[in-house]
Amino acid sequence: MTSSTIAFHPAVNLRELVARRVPGYSLEAPFYTSPAVFDADMEHIFSKHWIYVGVSVDVPEPGDYMTVQLGQQPILIVRDDDNEIRAFHNVCRHRGSRLCAEDKGTVGNLVCPYHQWTYDLSGKLIFADHMQEGFDLSHHSLKSVHLRNMAGLLFICLADEPPADFDAMAEVMTPYIAPHQIDNTKVAVQVDIIEQGNWKLTLENNRECYHCTGNHPELTVSLFAYSYGFAPKEETAEGLRQYEEMVADRHQHWESCGLPSTEVERLSDVSGFRTMRMPLDRSGESQTLDTNAACKKLLADFKDASIGGLSFWTQPNSWHHFMADHIVTFSVIPLSADTTLVRTKWLVHKDAVEGVDYDVKNLTAVWNATNDQDRRLVEESHHGAKSKAYQPGPYSPFTETLVEKFSDWYIRRLGAGLE
Repeated sequence: MTSSTIAFHPAVNLRELVARRVPGYSLEAPFYTSPAVFDADMEHIFSKHWIYVGVSVDVPEPGDYMTVQLGQQPILIVRDDDNEIRAFHNVCRHRGSRLCAEDKGTVGNLVCPYHQWTYDLSGKLIFADHMQEGFDLSHHSLKSVHLRNMAGLLFICLADEPPADFDAMAEVMTPYIAPHQIDNTKVAVQVDIIEQGNWKLTLENNRECYHCTGNHPELTVSLFAYSYGFAPKEETAEGLRQYEEMVADRHQHWESCGLPSTEVERLSDVSGFRTMRMPLDRSGESQTLDTNAACKKLLADFKDASIGGLSFWTQPNSWHHFMADHIVTFSVIPLSADTTLVRTKWLVHKDAVEGVDYDVKNLTAVWNATNDQDRRLVEESHHGAKSKAYQPGPYSPFTETLVEKFSDWYIRRLGAGLE
């Protein structure tokens, strides 16, 4: 089956592709290379599920806004005068011009640059000059987008009826995330990378650490070998037992301090997610080159920097790492079948002073290196998927189980959309 065939008969052939997917194996090449599959991904995955887009402190004050582009849909996120964060389609109700073109900014009201139609921060049209007598401003408010703020993590959904199970995820995850107090942080650094590869390859790469030992020397400094890319063998059984005992002991201690830590995995839910707080190796304070805290001013009211790293993954487009001194949060936004935006934010305490409490180079060193290494891996995989020699390969039953769970989730959700 070729990409051109899919383009002519997308509905029939997409269903065939979904139906013949073999569990335990990577996806067929068109899932990574076909523009028709990309269009289906945007329609059935990114337009119907909760998509992580940023943090509450991206818009810290009333009038602050940020913009996000999901496929052809420009979205505007703004904090209103009542300190509520809202999301709208970034489209004027007059003749469709984008209201805000910048990634971030601050406004008093939302004024269309074309004909100056003006909206307040709640989305209500409050001024439209040169319209007929009796023109009803109230019938032309901005079109809202569903937004949920989960302990400072912002998710939007473009569907008329968004998945209701977000509430279940929020109920579980809020106690895990809230102690890190995102609302009392600031975005110290944001780095955007454009990967020349399909978004699913980015997610698959993130969902395993089979590749970490040979590719991520900076990241693995703070990770225990038994916590990633590990296939149990008889000669390593004792080391694994000791690691598991240490994890159980740390979890008991952290939970006694009010930090939920035990693993929760619901990757097959419509709003799939997974979380766990894991010990960090060596000094055990942070994901840095020396594993010491990158920021002297710890988050929230933490007194001890050695609280491990809380990891949180969501389907289909995010992962996050929460430590005592800083937070690293990642979002994946598809741009085309062949290009993907990976956006990384580093958050520190809002009162931390650059050059005094933290050094940007040290704060970002591990994940800047890791992101660049992952970009190369994704791009090489994308090149390979375009080869006529490519065929789906088997996942490791020890180190790629989460890749299979992502692929299974994706196939089931795409299939549900096609039906």
